[in-house]
Amino acid sequence: MPAPERIPPRRMSGTAVDLITKGELTVRGRIREASNAVLYCSVSYDGEEASCVYKPVAGEQPLWDFPDGTLARREVAAYEISEVTGWGLVPPTVLRDGPYGEGMCQLWIEADESEAAPQLLALVEEKEPAEGWKAIGFAEVGEGRTALLVHADDARLRRLAVLDAVINNGDRKGGHLLPEAGGHLYAIDHGVTFNVDDKLRTLLWGWAGEPLPAEAVTVLDRLADELAEGTPLTTRLAELITPAETDAVRSRVQGLRRTGRHPKPSGQWPAIPWPPV
Repeated sequence: MPAPERIPPRRMSGTAVDLITKGELTVRGRIREASNAVLYCSVSYDGEEASCVYKPVAGEQPLWDFPDGTLARREVAAYEISEVTGWGLVPPTVLRDGPYGEGMCQLWIEADESEAAPQLLALVEEKEPAEGWKAIGFAEVGEGRTALLVHADDARLRRLAVLDAVINNGDRKGGHLLPEAGGHLYAIDHGVTFNVDDKLRTLLWGWAGEPLPAEAVTVLDRLADELAEGTPLTTRLAELITPAETDAVRSRVQGLRRTGRHPKPSGQWPAIPWPPV
């Protein structure tokens, strides 16, 4: 019997969602560097197969500022918001039962790690970023030395900065950026999102205070419409986050539309996650 066809994530997103929702999960290993239980799996359904990540709710570590057992749902909510933007920044993600109970299942993305892949983050010796780069801040690199941490002035990262502001991402690290060989950028690990308090921590501060691009304004206008009461999006969010958290999403979208600018660090919360990668 021929091997099942493997589905490239961007080719048929609807089929990918069906696959990770209905397919049989087989655990292949554990990603041990993760703070919560993250299982690398294969999923097969109706003659198709793919790799995926399964994060069971039972493996979530308690956090002081998030209710227990809610991180998987927040990951799915981030995917739902991402899909409405049209940017497709979050891989297909669903909530389902698995070998260790209910959890988040997300299509595995193979990042382009070739030498030809564009660099998104860097440490440089200069005091100011070079053309095509944005400054994040200075970092200690040992022996009393510091270097400037920068990210690329990249439209894909800028879209992600807007999405993170909307979902209030408290942990946007460099290791969460997965550029594909074809040029599409995915972002993962959205468990600490949608808090009602300002928790935005990110490496993508390079545009802080700058006017939003026209593309982002259009997307925010669409999001505002989709976040009205009774829409498919708000009906879905009601299954994943609290009414207060959905209201906070609306408030953040309206705030971005009102100012027309990327947010700045609040000063009430560490602005950059640690470790940054």
